[in-house]
Amino acid sequence: MKRAVKTTLLLLTVAIIGTGLYLYNAFLAKVAVPEGLDSYIVKIPTSSTFEEVVALLEAHDFIQDEQVFRVLADRMAYERDPMRPGRFELQPGWNHIELIRHLRNGPQAPVNVVLHNERLIEEVAGKVAGFLEQDSLAFLNLMQNEVYLDSIGYTPETLMSLFIPNTYEFYWNTRPAAFMARMIKEHDRFWNQQDRRAKAAKKEMTPAEVYTLASIVERETLVGSEKPRMAGVYLNRLRIGMPLQADPTAVFARRDFSTPRVTDYHTKFDSPYNTYMYAGLPPGPISMASISSIDAVLNAEDHEYLYFCAKGDGSGLHSFARTLSAHNRNAAIYRANLRERGLR
Repeated sequence: MKRAVKTTLLLLTVAIIGTGLYLYNAFLAKVAVPEGLDSYIVKIPTSSTFEEVVALLEAHDFIQDEQVFRVLADRMAYERDPMRPGRFELQPGWNHIELIRHLRNGPQAPVNVVLHNERLIEEVAGKVAGFLEQDSLAFLNLMQNEVYLDSIGYTPETLMSLFIPNTYEFYWNTRPAAFMARMIKEHDRFWNQQDRRAKAAKKEMTPAEVYTLASIVERETLVGSEKPRMAGVYLNRLRIGMPLQADPTAVFARRDFSTPRVTDYHTKFDSPYNTYMYAGLPPGPISMASISSIDAVLNAEDHEYLYFCAKGDGSGLHSFARTLSAHNRNAAIYRANLRERGLR
């Protein structure tokens, strides 16, 4: 009798150990995420079903045993309708339990949305969509919704002034409304720093007007050191009611961004953005304005220059003048420099 009991206990122990080894090999020891993959990022779209997630993970070789994954997904209550969306970074060597635990409630891997020098709202929408889940039309529809724009204090013409060029961290599945809410927050933070609002008010300008002028400066010169001087020229013209006569505004009016030079085709085109035809600022920015250009307007040089002309010597710099006669001399030097370089 005792021998039978011992035999039974021994067989039971062996069975338990065998079952444990099977479960360990099946669920713990078996690698789900292998070494050597090209990428360990998986993006689970919004509204995905469980079957779609399984297919997605298999397509990227992130599960090596579908049956094991399905059993554990059920035991760990991972399956839901819809599935949790997001962009997740996985680690090589993870088993199925670690994989499911991370997808179920682990942190998302954020993306960096880079806004830099877009000219049109359509380009902003396209740029953002290149980083986030939603397509460009989803962002553009919101950005062009005048009821929405009015609710946040902008018009289609001034909306570009909302965007402060920078790199912003977002979750990949951020929706358009949440993206815009973040941009409003970043805009306000920017203008509340370094006395920017006070400096704009001292110039009797709104932040949007400062941004609009900064966008012109942005397109006039690539040399940061001369931006405050150029901004001063435009502020002088505004002060005396002189048309800005800014080439970039005429180019923007025509949407002829690839033109190598500005001609009558641009300067005689009737548009409120054409500052050769209309005095004052255009209705809104003609592109994104960099932080350096915005600050150049806010901290513009105090001088008497009313004119500037490219040097034409390849430096990218400009010659500044107080009088039209001096400006004409600078223009003659510019043309001579171009001829000398074989560009005219």
